[in-house]
Amino acid sequence: MGIFDFIKGELLEIIEWTDDSRDILSYRFPDEDKAIKNGAQLIVRESQTGQFVYLGEFGDTFGPGKHSLTTDNLPILTRLKSWKYGFESPFKADVYFINTRLFSGNKWGTSNPIMMRDDDFGVVRARAFGTYDFRIVDPKLFLKEVAGSDHTFRLEEFEGTMRSRIVSVFSEALANAKIPVLDVATQYSELGVALLPLINPVMSAKYGLEIATFVVENVSLPAEVEEAIDKRSSMAAVGDLNDYVKFQMAEGMEKGGSAGGMATEMAIGMAIAQQMVGQSGMMGAGAAGAAATPTPSAAGVGFGAGAELPTPEQVADLLGVPATDVLAIVDSGELPAKKIGSSVRIKRSAVNAYLAD
Repeated sequence: MGIFDFIKGELLEIIEWTDDSRDILSYRFPDEDKAIKNGAQLIVRESQTGQFVYLGEFGDTFGPGKHSLTTDNLPILTRLKSWKYGFESPFKADVYFINTRLFSGNKWGTSNPIMMRDDDFGVVRARAFGTYDFRIVDPKLFLKEVAGSDHTFRLEEFEGTMRSRIVSVFSEALANAKIPVLDVATQYSELGVALLPLINPVMSAKYGLEIATFVVENVSLPAEVEEAIDKRSSMAAVGDLNDYVKFQMAEGMEKGGSAGGMATEMAIGMAIAQQMVGQSGMMGAGAAGAAATPTPSAAGVGFGAGAELPTPEQVADLLGVPATDVLAIVDSGELPAKKIGSSVRIKRSAVNAYLAD
């Protein structure tokens, strides 16, 4: 081997990276302590960027294509090396290949709940997860802030940082968006699109990355909030409360017992109370006072509009006896009564029958 062949073997003539992986973000070409010859070929493939670094300073950047490394193609490196007469002799520099393709299907998720202020439920805690796609748009910034001088920088080395940054920006954006909790589940796609302008400026300025697609797959709420939402949905499905109460009473009578149990009794009591308040409000002060006083009726005994189930106190006023006597009669079973919630109501028909005896 002649001296020319020996020198030729110590120089780099072709610099390229044939990437067959799916997870490498940047790759430093292994020069094996060889120098780059004048006129060497730099081959940069699609979805790659070639970046020269000389003594810790960024040199020239090359896009896809085949490039001859001459003085004309290396203006920045020529300035850094202070070549007075251009690039004539071999030189040494680091060459990085940055993968600029789209990295898709990356997962993100909140490790801690996001605090949201909602008009309906107050402050609630929400968890979310989804996927995102990203690409490197600023190779120099990416090398400086993320990959550094690593020989091979893989996606797994940066996943945790990416996830934390995305979740942080997402949490802040969602909290400031003031989207009602009930509407979040119906706006997943809109939410992802709306958050991109908020996430990208941070990712681009900090890491030289661009989030191409941001997908929100699910936003979950604490069990108690979801239960409240279910109840609200149930009430909307019920519609008219009076019809619902009648239905519950019919169901309870079919099953036996006191109108379907304590829950049904409480619902009936609330419905009757609302009906009595509504009717007394329309009648005016005078009429309301009259409605509260027992009055005779064609049936024998009346207790005013809406008083189908009078209280023991009302019955006591009618009979002219203490309320304790009425309760004693109820306890003895002579006067049928009904317990609604925590109070006792007496059927007007039962009072009429009792007086008739």
